[in-house]
Amino acid sequence: MKKLLIITLLVSGVTLSARAQDSKGGIEVPQWVKNIKFSGYGMLQYQYEDPEGGDHNEFNLRLFRLIADGKIGDVDWRAQLQGTNAKGPGEPTVQLVDLYAEWVKYKEFRVRAGQFKRAFTFENPTHPITQGWYSYALVVNNLSGFGDRAGEKSSGGRDIGIQVQGDVLPNSEGRPLVHYQVGVYNGEGINRKDKDHRKDIIGGMWVMPIKGMRIGAFGWTGSHGGMSAVVEDPSDPMYGQQVSIGSVGLNRYCLSAEWDKDEYTFRTEYIHSQGWGVAPSQAGKGSTVIDYSNGNKADGWYVFGIVPVIKSKLHAKARYQTYRQAKDWASSKTMYEVGLNYFFCKNLQLNFEYGLVNNRALAKHNYNFLDLELDFRF
Repeated sequence: MKKLLIITLLVSGVTLSARAQDSKGGIEVPQWVKNIKFSGYGMLQYQYEDPEGGDHNEFNLRLFRLIADGKIGDVDWRAQLQGTNAKGPGEPTVQLVDLYAEWVKYKEFRVRAGQFKRAFTFENPTHPITQGWYSYALVVNNLSGFGDRAGEKSSGGRDIGIQVQGDVLPNSEGRPLVHYQVGVYNGEGINRKDKDHRKDIIGGMWVMPIKGMRIGAFGWTGSHGGMSAVVEDPSDPMYGQQVSIGSVGLNRYCLSAEWDKDEYTFRTEYIHSQGWGVAPSQAGKGSTVIDYSNGNKADGWYVFGIVPVIKSKLHAKARYQTYRQAKDWASSKTMYEVGLNYFFCKNLQLNFEYGLVNNRALAKHNYNFLDLELDFRF
């Protein structure tokens, strides 16, 4: 966090100084510098849950991010730094999460290169505060590059690569009816080189028949390199030892639908994954050891609604979600959630939710979950 604060002060100071000098006529500041805009947000969290034998409650610094956006001619760019307790309490990390440039001259064909959100699911690219819940859906976290089933280091749904996207087929009012996006990525998550030099290809398309509605589908094919496994055949001389198996294939698809208009948001998605994964406890930690006991398929879904009780002031919400680590009910985790989001003002809100959790991996499946968050933007 200290490093992030120092970077923030230095960059802000240099920019403000340059603008001040320009206003006095001392130095002519280039237009691209004038176009730089700084923003950010913080998310403070309290959680309680009571699984049998494991009750706990804790305060947490969920996220702090500093964002710089700019424009040079027909190219938009973004740099985003993140401070979080990703490694656990007392072990804060500061890392680069976004760094990309995008040619935006034509809305029908835009090209983005760098590190950014993968072109997979409606929920993945949603702002963590706007998303409205204590976290992204379980299935999105596990199958979209957050704490991924494949073992990839938690990457906030991002990767390094290049993507083309656009909005096409405008109606009589000029509103596009179709959006497409296709990207080629390393397949290793953020700030990591490609281990097997085989690229992931991810694409999506959705139709927007009426304002506020999106109906879409996504596909993902790729691999993870540097994987290993423990030999389980007693007749093998290497029995019990960990051996390298190189790359492991990955194929996923997602079906999505959303209505988002006038502060009403309803969204549902189903994701299916084929490809060996690591132990659930190692997901998102950069593990490379395959856990064959969970099979090579997983899936999950969610559906939620957020509606205004008092317009621009108070929203009520409900969400049902399930994730199946081995695509069977014995490995499922389901949550039934309800809550409220209260807006003190445009940039400050308090979120509350209660969840009943059914985790089939536990001896006593059901337990309670509470989350309280204070989120702010600047």
